[in-house]
Parts: sequence; C-alpha cells; structure tokens
Amino acid sequence: MPENNDNFDKYTPFFSASSSQLFLQKCYKHEKIAEAEIKSYDNCYPFIYHLEHAKTYYNQAAIAPLSIQPILTFYGFAQLLKACLLTIDPNYPESTSMLAHGVTTRKKKKQQYEFLKDEVKTQKNGLFTCIAEKLFHIKHLEGEKFSMGTLIKEIPDMQNFTWSISKKNFVALLPSSNGFQLPSAILDSYQMSSSRMEEFLKAKTNQAYSISEVPGTLHLKTDGIPIHNASSPIRYNLAEGQFMLSLNKDSSAFSLPELLIHYLISYNLSIIARYETEWWAELMKTMPNDDYPCIVQFLKISQAKVPFLIFEWIKSERFHF
Repeated sequence: MPENNDNFDKYTPFFSASSSQLFLQKCYKHEKIAEAEIKSYDNCYPFIYHLEHAKTYYNQAAIAPLSIQPILTFYGFAQLLKACLLTIDPNYPESTSMLAHGVTTRKKKKQQYEFLKDEVKTQKNGLFTCIAEKLFHIKHLEGEKFSMGTLIKEIPDMQNFTWSISKKNFVALLPSSNGFQLPSAILDSYQMSSSRMEEFLKAKTNQAYSISEVPGTLHLKTDGIPIHNASSPIRYNLAEGQFMLSLNKDSSAFSLPELLIHYLISYNLSIIARYETEWWAELMKTMPNDDYPCIVQFLKISQAKVPFLIFEWIKSERFHF
C-alpha cells in the first residue's frame, strides 16, 4: 500500500475551515439542531483536526512495521469516527463514558490461542455504541459476542484469500438494466421464494426490490443503488468494485454495517499488538497457522476500505438516515 492513502484524496475539500463550516452547518440543519451556524463555526476546526490526525495515522500505518500497524490503524479509524459523530452531535463527547472504546476482549494468555476463534464483547457505553446508535440507528447491542472468524466472513474483500474456509461467503451482484442479476440458486441458500426474498431485502436494506426469475438467474430491480454502509446483507467489495450478497444468513454479524465489523476486528488487533507482545511476536516470526495471513490481509484491506466507507457516509449517506 502506498505511503499516501489515496482514499484520503477525497477528503481534501474538508481541509478548509470555510468549507467544513458550511458542511457542518448543512449537517446540523439536517438534524434540526438549534443554532446550527454558531455550532458549525465552533466545530469546524475540531472536525478538520480529527480528519488530519486520521490521515496521519493511516499514512504511517502504511509504512510502519507490521508489529505496530494494528495500533496506528485503529487510532486512525477512531479519529475518523469522531469526525463522523461531530457531523451529528455538535456537543460530542458529552460525557467521559463516550470516550471509552465500547468493547472488551478476552485475555489471550491461553494455550492454543487462535485469533480467528477469539471473541470480543460489546459494552453499554463507548465509541462502538455511539457509532452504532448515531450513525446507523442500531440499538441493543450491549453484551453481544462476536468471534473474529464470524466477523471476517462478512467482509467480501476477504473471501478470495487462501486461508479462508472453502465455503463461499458471498455471491456477486452483477449490474444489469435497472438493477442486478445473480444465480437463482441463491433462493436455495436462503431457503426462500422470490417473493419472500423481495420482502427480506426490503426489510434489511430499506430499499424496494422486485425480483423476476428466468432459468438459472434472478433479476433484482431497484430504483437506486445499495448504500455502502447500510444495505447489509448487501456489501461492497472495494477491491473488485462491485456489490455482493452475503450467504451467511445465520451469522450473528449478518446484519452489522461493515464499519462496525472493521471496528471490532481493528480494536481487538490493537489490543493484541499493545498487550500480548509475546503471542504477537511469535505469530509474526513463526506464522504457525491461518492467523498470520488473515491478519495481514485484513490490515491491508481495512486501511483502504475504512476511509472509503467513511467518506461515503460523511458526504452523502448520512443524509439518507
């Protein structure tokens, strides 16, 4: 990955106090916040500083040794999320509880520890809860446990690497007139009729789909394109430039927006890199199992994809919620 994260080029217009002030004013008016103009002036520089810090962290992560990449990547991610929250809540953070990470991890010092089997647990307060509720209007995630393997299977960019389980986790949505097409075998995977699939996708994505079936193929018609951050189980594969449908219908992470998935994995990796020095060093030196290639590929993908997804949310998708 190049030293200059190209995904931050899109953020350049925000590195202007006047442009950021006008943008924040638009955001606050959209949220019907009183004194939108005054608060946009108050927050334009903090907004810029969060973006600047994020860019610095990500650029340094791209050239840093693997041993510290998880720490830099997570801190950059957190700065981007704080910039997002400032577009919704001009008073963020209103309490110190909001500054916690919102996630806990298990102690790693166990024999036969494997990263893909490790779990994180969500908490009542903290950054994770804030972004779930304020960015995506998702509540009641407190106390949920997610394994790393379960989360990683919900990132479409990860499915083509050799460490992955042989089971296919996604099917591509191929563009066609007024929508997409995909194999009709998807109905068997979901155990649904085409009409039930229509209802299911509408309920999950808040977008209307009409499905017609010809031998071997389903045609999905829709008035718009899926939303990158809020159309789960439809997710965007940045590496391939196409939307894909998750096949993991029974997964606990099936409905999570991908940004939340990246957050949970990135947080856990940052904790490992900071506090589990012995295991982390041995993994990098001995490469004993699938953990090493999985982590390396995740970091590479996440360093490119998170800035992309957050820009899509900041610039346009935030106004659709």
